[in-house]
Amino acid sequence: MIGKTLKHYKIEALLGSGGMGVVYRARDTRLERPVALKLLKPELVADPERRDRFLREARAAAAVSHPSIAQVYDIDEDGGTTFIAMEFIDGRTISRLIAEGELDLLGSVEIALQVAEGLAKAHEANIIHRDIKSDNIMVTRDGHAKLLDFGLAKLLDAGSGTVKDEGPGAGAGPARTMTMEQAHTIAGAVIGTISYMSPEQARGRDLDPRSDIFSLGVVLYEMVTGALPFKGSSPLDTMHSIAYEEATPVTILRRSLPPRLHMIVSKCLRKRREDRYADARALVTDLKHLKHDLDTGSNLALPPAERLRGWVERIRTALPLGRAGFILLVIAVLAAVILAFTSIRWGNLVSLAILGLIAYRIIRNRKPRMMRTVAKKISASPEVRAVLVRGDRMTVVLDKAPAKTYIRITSLMDSLNEKMFIGKPITGEIRDSVDENEFGAMLRQPGVVYARADIMKKQVGI
Repeated sequence: MIGKTLKHYKIEALLGSGGMGVVYRARDTRLERPVALKLLKPELVADPERRDRFLREARAAAAVSHPSIAQVYDIDEDGGTTFIAMEFIDGRTISRLIAEGELDLLGSVEIALQVAEGLAKAHEANIIHRDIKSDNIMVTRDGHAKLLDFGLAKLLDAGSGTVKDEGPGAGAGPARTMTMEQAHTIAGAVIGTISYMSPEQARGRDLDPRSDIFSLGVVLYEMVTGALPFKGSSPLDTMHSIAYEEATPVTILRRSLPPRLHMIVSKCLRKRREDRYADARALVTDLKHLKHDLDTGSNLALPPAERLRGWVERIRTALPLGRAGFILLVIAVLAAVILAFTSIRWGNLVSLAILGLIAYRIIRNRKPRMMRTVAKKISASPEVRAVLVRGDRMTVVLDKAPAKTYIRITSLMDSLNEKMFIGKPITGEIRDSVDENEFGAMLRQPGVVYARADIMKKQVGI
């Protein structure tokens, strides 16, 4: 393609390629300016769905105008080749800057702030990006961040604030023609780059702007520590880490980082989206305060009120049932204080304790019953080799782990945790590459609630 001309764009050099498109540097011969020209890969030209998604990239990006979002100039077709002409960014990606060790704390915060401001503008236009990662953010030579590639962007339903699929026949009013027309993706599909996914994205759930906030939190974590917060030996392990494991605090990986930064990153990376920043504007506010403290050399330690608020927040998000669990804890503490300073007959207290113990045993035994029910549902999938339960952990061993099976299993575990009244939430582990010797040892230990008949015959001789 180099040297060829599409309409009035002369292609000069290859810049890179992705899952859907190839990007070239080109020159607009009419306006005499450099542009980035993104072409749909030739093998995908005949695929109407891929072509429509490619077109939606331009429409979604063109709907948002902000200095931190790469501007789309044009979308056109020439000789069966569909292309987007967009702003040419003379700079380097975040991933490259990290690899070359050229990001300091202040620079990282400034980049995150600029991207958060761009996201706030996009979210206000009911657009979410859905693929924020260090390769999709470039920094110009003068230090300005640019968010690229709205190829996975999807219009939010203006009424509900969550992602809404629009079928090919959905109507489009004048105000939404450029961004909603034929917005259609496969329901439940896991789209995005795994290491930067939000928990709800990894589980195939509906998305809202807080998914972008989580992904930006991953990028900020990576910029200030040089490492990703969630990773595993396989894509499946990484998705499991995102869904269930807490990230190591940035202040442990780098002791010199300020506590306020840890508070911001931690709030971005909450597993439950209701525990994250409500919107990008709130994140912008906290990043501005942190940047001001770094610029002025102010005391970066959190004031007592914020330390107390952070302590309460950590307890609340660590407890089962979220806010309800925190309320129950407060009630229990108050009840203990009242009993300690109140004269109550011990006989009545013992009777209440016995009744409470009976109720506790009934509730406690409910969890194993629910886990057995979930294990039975999981075992209905033909890929499942065995299900093991030990304590509050359920391990599922599969022949293979397609995304739809992973999503179904995590959805069943999430549903179980939502029905829990008391006790720690159930954690899950899904494994699709287990050594036969290790697998045999697993089956010989207590806690096997299901094993496929052929597996038991082979491994244990039953």
